[in-house]
Amino acid sequence: MPDYEPVIGLEVHAQLRTESKLFCGCSTEYGSPENSQTCPVCLGLPGTLPVLNRKAVEYAMMVILAVGGTVNKRSLFARKNYFYPDLPKGYQISQYEHPIGEGGTIEFVSGDQIRRIGLARIHLEEDAGKSLHIDSDGNGLERSLIDLNRCGVPLVEIVSLPEIRSPKEAHRYLASLKQILQCLGVCSGDMEKGALRCDANISVKQVGSSDLGTRTELKNLNSFRFVERALEYEINRQIEILKSGGIVEQETLYWDETAGKCVPMRSKEESRDYRYFVEPDLAPLEINDEWMTKIRQSLPELPRSKL
Repeated sequence: MPDYEPVIGLEVHAQLRTESKLFCGCSTEYGSPENSQTCPVCLGLPGTLPVLNRKAVEYAMMVILAVGGTVNKRSLFARKNYFYPDLPKGYQISQYEHPIGEGGTIEFVSGDQIRRIGLARIHLEEDAGKSLHIDSDGNGLERSLIDLNRCGVPLVEIVSLPEIRSPKEAHRYLASLKQILQCLGVCSGDMEKGALRCDANISVKQVGSSDLGTRTELKNLNSFRFVERALEYEINRQIEILKSGGIVEQETLYWDETAGKCVPMRSKEESRDYRYFVEPDLAPLEINDEWMTKIRQSLPELPRSKL
């Protein structure tokens, strides 16, 4: 029976600590009454136009430079199209083919070695709203409520290469990244408030083989412990399927902490499913050398300099 090893890539969504949203002037303060921090822009009402938050761009530049990545002098926003009740526009403004940043590494100590995990891309995007699922209204009926306060909150998404090799490494990667974000002052790192969330792509392959297995995606993991436990469960599940002669299906899962297992949500989407196209209401984001130099000089001493 062959031995298997995991291949893990992480997508981290970090909320940027701006006072206003990414494309409008609504507050980003946490804990306000439901649907009290919205306007025609973040609700996507007809005739409204987004205006880019300069501070969010500068915070994203800080993150890219802090991890040793490249800030692209020209980047584009795109519409990511999908339909869900907490996405009132029917699309999310994100970046796709031309992100604001590429490359860089996250470093952490593993045993007596320094591990360096490469980054594929770093990009800006707006958050969606929040769905609140209520089991019963007293009459045995389930309900879902929508809070749109988070719509338009600025996020920076940091996408790793599939170079993480264990749940413990994933934990250390996230701890190192959180430390960088907090050191920069661009993200609070409060996972319990949704300021830092993680999706994980996971597959297993035979030891020594270059052929990757079918990957699944674990969505919205909101604690380091959940990330580690969910990855351990999913790795073991995939190995058992392969050892029994079965086939791992490509799908999106969520971690049910109460049941202690990963539960299917839907079949895994590909980029073509989102029908990306360039956002027509936003001009290309142009970053000149003077602006980049100013941001680079504002960086504090970083944790990686002490490794």
